[in-house]
Amino acid sequence: MSFVTIDNTRLYYRLEGKPGQPTLVLSHSVGTDHGMWAAQVEDLLPHFHILRYDTRGHGASDAPPGDYSLELLGRDVLGITRTLDISKFAFCGLSLGGAIGQWLAIHAPENLTALILANTSPQFGPRSNWDERIRRVSEGGMAAIASLALGRFFSSENLAADGPEVNAIRSVFLGTSPVGYAGCCAALRDADNNASLRKINVPTLVIAGDRDVSTPWQGHGEVLARGIPGARAVHLPAAHLSNLERPRSFSMALLEFLRPPPAASADPLDAGFTVRRAVLGDAHVDRSIAAANDLTRDFQTLITRYAWGTIWTRPGLSHRVRRLLVLAIAAATGRMEEFRLHVRTGLEHELEPCDLKEVLMQTAIYAGVPAANTGFHIAAEEVEKLSKGSAAGTPPAK
Repeated sequence: MSFVTIDNTRLYYRLEGKPGQPTLVLSHSVGTDHGMWAAQVEDLLPHFHILRYDTRGHGASDAPPGDYSLELLGRDVLGITRTLDISKFAFCGLSLGGAIGQWLAIHAPENLTALILANTSPQFGPRSNWDERIRRVSEGGMAAIASLALGRFFSSENLAADGPEVNAIRSVFLGTSPVGYAGCCAALRDADNNASLRKINVPTLVIAGDRDVSTPWQGHGEVLARGIPGARAVHLPAAHLSNLERPRSFSMALLEFLRPPPAASADPLDAGFTVRRAVLGDAHVDRSIAAANDLTRDFQTLITRYAWGTIWTRPGLSHRVRRLLVLAIAAATGRMEEFRLHVRTGLEHELEPCDLKEVLMQTAIYAGVPAANTGFHIAAEEVEKLSKGSAAGTPPAK
């Protein structure tokens, strides 16, 4: 486990991804921990170097007694990033994390490249509400307010379904230090960034949950969007933990905001060749290029520019998911030469025989048994070729 010590407090962090990619810091809600971002990490890791951490008082970080402040929590972030030699980063915070993000954008804008404020506010309601919550957890522990908190984190139907994400958050919430939770409640109680929103000059996205009763759009998200110059806003049909209730939509909102748009003059051909080689392998692409002639060369350019450079580069689906879609569509429409190509290159990279089986079972139901039958024959041949090549200690033919 990775820790840094800031102001005599040990803080847990987790840094993932390929160095050299833009850094994205993810900051969680009060009463949760860094694990709440798992779905976003899966979606965003191909594009960012991702830093998650447990806010002081939460998770594996220390929980010193006393009231915390946004300044203290913001300086914790700066301490972690400076220790890791990260001078520039985008910051995404939800609820308490969003309040910390506001402090950073106001007081340390030189460190931020972009800011995402999700399900948060410049000011978090009457002080008496937070004082009452502090009293309850101090006297009765986290269980004293668990039902209240979970009822705000999730919409009623998700809470009633009691799915794995609800159970995970419930477990983390009950395991949170009451001392640390109370310290962060004090930071939220005392937060008031209303007068400073105009000072925020980094590109900002505000994410609001249309079913969020803790920080609804009116009086919270809309204040941020109106007060921060140039801020954009996205609404999701979700309660307070919108990244858990709408994980893919949340990730896509981040990707669309953070990834620079292609230059108007940019030709997707180069990106297409890069993706085509990653998916099909260098040998196949080199053969195709070498075999191109005056009749086929323009067609090769066409598919590389538009299929590989325009569609396969879109971040909304992973390459693995796109491989599976191509297999299903090719089998269903009888494009068996294309099917064989993607079976072979898929097995050489990230697919396994069980993936082919599930695609073809799905195909049998929705496109017919004959299509699936032919697909199974081709898949079996390619699996056998791969197995023989591996057993002989030679790479499979491409």
